Amino acid sequence: MTQSDCDQRLRVEAAYPFVQRIFVAAGLPKADAAVVADNLLQADLRGHSSHGISRVRVYCNRIRDGFVATAPAIKVINETPAAFHLDGGHGMGAVVADRAMRMCMEKARTSGIAMCSVRAGTHFGIASYYTMQAAAEDMIGYACSNAPATMAPWGGITPMLGTNPFSMSVPAGKHCPLVFDSASSIVARGKINLAEIEDRPIPLGWAIDQLGHPTTDATEALKGSVLPFGEHKGYGIALMIDILSGILSGAGYGSHLGPLWNNAESYQNLGFFLLAIDIASFRAIEEFKSQIDQMIDEIKASKPAPQVDEILVPGEIEFRNEEYNRKHGIAVGSGVLHDLESLRREFDLDTDLAALLHSA
Repeated sequence: MTQSDCDQRLRVEAAYPFVQRIFVAAGLPKADAAVVADNLLQADLRGHSSHGISRVRVYCNRIRDGFVATAPAIKVINETPAAFHLDGGHGMGAVVADRAMRMCMEKARTSGIAMCSVRAGTHFGIASYYTMQAAAEDMIGYACSNAPATMAPWGGITPMLGTNPFSMSVPAGKHCPLVFDSASSIVARGKINLAEIEDRPIPLGWAIDQLGHPTTDATEALKGSVLPFGEHKGYGIALMIDILSGILSGAGYGSHLGPLWNNAESYQNLGFFLLAIDIASFRAIEEFKSQIDQMIDEIKASKPAPQVDEILVPGEIEFRNEEYNRKHGIAVGSGVLHDLESLRREFDLDTDLAALLHSA
């Protein structure tokens, strides 16, 4: 979805401390607030505004209602040299998953590969936030999460599965890392949430209404079901992620997960699965990265289809978005600005939101 002409831009260097202050005021420790702010703003920088600061309001609501622990008892339940089972204590998903990936990388340095299954989690933002951490340490990272049931199985109209995101990142040499990050649906449901916040229509083909009819109305789509990508293929991938993230960890799954939006009644109890592979345990890291560079060069030098200017590799658009947005600011619509101003007033912060906007 293209951004509206009326979108404004927040200066990145000002947005970070402001968002962090909001979360501290909501009750998070300063270090945890910094992780959550970084997670959300990374999404905005990379062009995934559906998972960016548009989520600050709903995160604060969940903290206020007592269904996100501000001081979670994150604990290891079972552990082996290459695997561990973590209870997230219903803490902020970004905080729990960040810790899980760092523990995976630490184990992978001695075991070659390490994986973590997490229960009692909450929405963890963009999955690539964690896999790129592994790529930065010369490892291959994988992360996935289940999500509340908002997607019908292929051929049905009753939501039974989440849009269950997954990401894999691979380090390169002269090139940026390869970063794949996708929901199991045609589009992340957060894009529909954002369309509703900004009072915008959605493209036909993203979702169906409660009766199974295609719709461009974001509100009707949220009442109905988002559609899986690749028809039965996206449905199958979402199902397998639900097993890997939810059932393996002992978290909720499918219709047994608590919603993120408009939910003042229950924990989410999401499940995550994270994996880190230490490339040096298999072959020389420079040789590996050289071949990844070669692969990228060969793909980009291959013949494009008619009317296609350039062949891109996974993550390339996002790295370009990040470079542009760091310079020009992150785009925010009036609905998100309204939410931020409301939170500023609610927590009696002395920040002038208008002063955070990027000058033309």
